[in-house]
Amino acid sequence: MADFDLGTGRDEVQLRFRDDEQADVAAVTVDSFLDQADADAVRIEPGDDARELLPYLSRLRLVEVNFPSHTDGRGFSAARLLREHGYTGELRAVGDVLVDQLRYMRRCGFDAFAPDRWLDEADARVALDRFSHVYQSAADTAVPIWSLRHG
Repeated sequence: MADFDLGTGRDEVQLRFRDDEQADVAAVTVDSFLDQADADAVRIEPGDDARELLPYLSRLRLVEVNFPSHTDGRGFSAARLLREHGYTGELRAVGDVLVDQLRYMRRCGFDAFAPDRWLDEADARVALDRFSHVYQSAADTAVPIWSLRHG
């Protein structure tokens, strides 16, 4: 079983996998962020181009990625893009987040979750611990099983 603490965040954040203090700032839209020199939190909506944020990653403390529907997977790509380009701040999935998406979201780089509907913590633990090996590289540090097998 993985070693993690559920529910360490404040307010609407239910799951958080970071040791630093939770960012207590309001996130603005991508367009507003690009127009402001002092904003340090942004919310990515479906259809926003996360690549626009790449020049500003060092200034960002929080990136929220909205999932208005659990069937919209564009947020997974935005998260992985940001992590692969060096973003180290809090990456929070918000909206229609389902328990069976948690492991995949973690692999893409999400480290905080603010679901519309509170998740059952026992189900979250099971979902996060279900598989001990992965089959492909992602934004996390998990080593794919083929690499473990073949070096």
